[in-house]
Amino acid sequence: MDAITNASLGARRNEDIALDLLKFVAGTAGVGRPTMPSTGFSGATVPKPEEHVTQLLELYSRCLEAVEGKGALK
Repeated sequence: MDAITNASLGARRNEDIALDLLKFVAGTAGVGRPTMPSTGFSGATVPKPEEHVTQLLELYSRCLEAVEGKGALK
């Protein structure tokens, strides 16, 4: 019953808040973006798209934990 009441008042779900936090952190830190190749020596290999997805999913779960108060962003 409380979920219906909260939804009618425009309360946001934790998942929505975590998604907004994910967008902010990922955009600020450049998580999930492919690295641009540069000339010269490059010590790291270019991450695959699957690795980008994995990074974003891990970040989302960390954001959700932080929003729910179960953990903090490290």
